[in-house]
Amino acid sequence: MTDTGNNLRTIGKEGVSTMRRLLFLVAALGLAATNTGCLLNQYSSDPNERMQQMLNQSEDLRQVRKEWNRFWMNDQPSHLTPDRVHGGIGP
Repeated sequence: MTDTGNNLRTIGKEGVSTMRRLLFLVAALGLAATNTGCLLNQYSSDPNERMQQMLNQSEDLRQVRKEWNRFWMNDQPSHLTPDRVHGGIGP
């Protein structure tokens, strides 16, 4: 008789564990959905304000690209070029 009781307890614990995982998954998906703009829009509903917001965002992304190139020193002349560039002012 006690063996059946132990089996019910283990099934109950597995069920609680599965329910916790399911609730955690739903909560994580809910947070992810709010971050992607599904529930809260990123841009305004007014077309003029929305266009201004999108222009500002595209300008920021353009500046980030230049800053990233500056960080990795991709905007500097290559040292493998046959023409030696000393970087000074003048001919």
